[in-house]
Amino acid sequence: MSEMTQLSGHAHSPLDEVIALSRSLRLKYLREQVPEILLTAKAQRWEPAEVIRTLLIAEVTGRSRSGTEARRKRSHLPTGKTFAVFDEEISRIARPTVSGLKNLEWVGRAENLVVCGPSGTGKSHFLEAIGHLAIESGKHVMWFSVETLGALVRAHRIDDTIAKALAPLAKVDLVIVDDLGMLPMTNAASEGLYYLIDQAYERRSVAVSSNLHPSAFDQIMHKNLATALVDRLLHHAHVVITEGESIRLTEATTGKGVVPLDR
Repeated sequence: MSEMTQLSGHAHSPLDEVIALSRSLRLKYLREQVPEILLTAKAQRWEPAEVIRTLLIAEVTGRSRSGTEARRKRSHLPTGKTFAVFDEEISRIARPTVSGLKNLEWVGRAENLVVCGPSGTGKSHFLEAIGHLAIESGKHVMWFSVETLGALVRAHRIDDTIAKALAPLAKVDLVIVDDLGMLPMTNAASEGLYYLIDQAYERRSVAVSSNLHPSAFDQIMHKNLATALVDRLLHHAHVVITEGESIRLTEATTGKGVVPLDR
């Protein structure tokens, strides 16, 4: 039985009908806000067009917010570090570079990003913030660690379905791989990274953070694999090199790493 059929046999107000119709049309966010909006409209004597406009804005805004949260959840971004807490004053990445990368035009062109430098210089934070910014601008993002790629290859090597496992990349605008170079990579992780770079090549953007410059990737994986991987990774890439002391160590030695105990 439809919403309107149910209403037709009972006394009901126009507001009840609006709620029923919005449920039938799956206008979830409009339905949630319609009582309050109509009260405001009555009190402020809005024109009918203004009421309709406000109701539609409520629905569009709600759907946009829901879509953003769905994309954020699917991305597997780890900690919620955004540009809202990214301190450009202490960043090891030059401000013009940060500004240029934040416009995300390079993602639209399926170009890559490599951020390399010593541990603690803000590489992971920067890439995660880029990921959140891309999600908020309507793009689809996926975050991988080296360990995740290795596990993916091991799980699918038996039946040779690694290509199928990476198929979701076809719907992604930006793939982020964090923290290369800390330790030698397993064969499975090396293969996984190669498969990922190869699948994404000239189709979607890959952003990588590493303690090593890509020219030294043969230190953590087989040379032939490193050569083929780096060739694809750097062909259309922006390379950012971070320098200086660890931000984490600097904060720790200046007492900024924890909340003082006497508060």
